[in-house]
Amino acid sequence: MLNELFDLKGETAVVTGAGRGIGEGIAKVLAAAGASVVCAARRVDEIQRVADEINAAGGKAKCCATDVTDLDAVNRLAKFACDETGGLHMWVNNAGGSAVQKPLHLLDQEEWDRTLALNLTAVWQCTRVAAETMVEGRILNISSLAAEDVIAGSGHYSAAKAGVNMLTKTFAQELGPRIRVNCIMPGAVPTEIMMQALKLKDEDLPKLDKMLRLPAGRLGTPQDLGAAALFLLSPASAWVTGQNIRVSGGP
Repeated sequence: MLNELFDLKGETAVVTGAGRGIGEGIAKVLAAAGASVVCAARRVDEIQRVADEINAAGGKAKCCATDVTDLDAVNRLAKFACDETGGLHMWVNNAGGSAVQKPLHLLDQEEWDRTLALNLTAVWQCTRVAAETMVEGRILNISSLAAEDVIAGSGHYSAAKAGVNMLTKTFAQELGPRIRVNCIMPGAVPTEIMMQALKLKDEDLPKLDKMLRLPAGRLGTPQDLGAAALFLLSPASAWVTGQNIRVSGGP
């Protein structure tokens, strides 16, 4: 019974931004739970590496080069998943980020538009495509603590992620009960994009860990987020939808 709650065998999951960081962690955990995973991102070499590592470990994975800001590419991704694996059951909107830190009154419109296109509009478009493709399924959005907490210099990113949180609630209401929609707000997970945005180096991480004083006692890892994703995409969370959940090592 317990194993069945987290069993994804016979189902297919698309994970965007799967070539590194949190997306890679989610893809590998879902594959370990038995899902066939389609790894999607712009950098082909990165998603090919992740797919190869999943297959070498005994899982099932394919990769599909995708720019989530291109609707035609997103439609091709959904078709690829169905053609290659026989269906689509889960979709993880993980692709996103912004390496730019600047006060809102100094931010140029080009960066504002780029950030919202990648972090908000693409989530809306991907969810629409996933919903049109799935018979039944689950959609998981990856937001950020910045959706709720003020982070100086990241107002554009915060605005986009706050929008993702509301998309999650609205899509869950409108697509249920056929499709469940939930969202994870990761805390401090030292991915490449986070390190760039905060201008951190590896040697800075112990200082960051000490400064945050997280109740969990450490910074997060991609696998931590993968475990949370597994819960929200598995039968174990069958009665959970429309939720924006902080996965942050603390409050």
